[in-house]
Amino acid sequence: MFQNIDVAKLIIRLSLGIMMLFHGVDKIRNGIGGVKHLVTKAGLPEFFAYGVYVGEVILPIFIILGLYARVASVGVAFTMIFAIFLAYGGAFLALGKHGAPVMELPFLYLVLSLGVFFLGSGRYSLNSK
Repeated sequence: MFQNIDVAKLIIRLSLGIMMLFHGVDKIRNGIGGVKHLVTKAGLPEFFAYGVYVGEVILPIFIILGLYARVASVGVAFTMIFAIFLAYGGAFLALGKHGAPVMELPFLYLVLSLGVFFLGSGRYSLNSK
């Protein structure tokens, strides 16, 4: 009765894009010192940390607009994979004080980005067909 896959795709895209963009704006305002620390601690070159601006600012804007959302969602997925492994390492299955995995938020963004990849951007996007 109330089935509209394009509205569902829009809700998923906006949820992922807007929430990721908040993280990106925070990094623009407060810097990426923490990300640089995690990247260098993992033995990677420091300039890799600047990829967070792409993954948390530029790509979410593309996802929100529905402009090459599938490609952008792959970039966000890679950003979240890096975030999970850099921030949580081998303890990514550890539980927090409320019983949820400590890496639950980046994992949720990873799953949402995979959803956008597999579903596409839908009718309500700049790339609609």
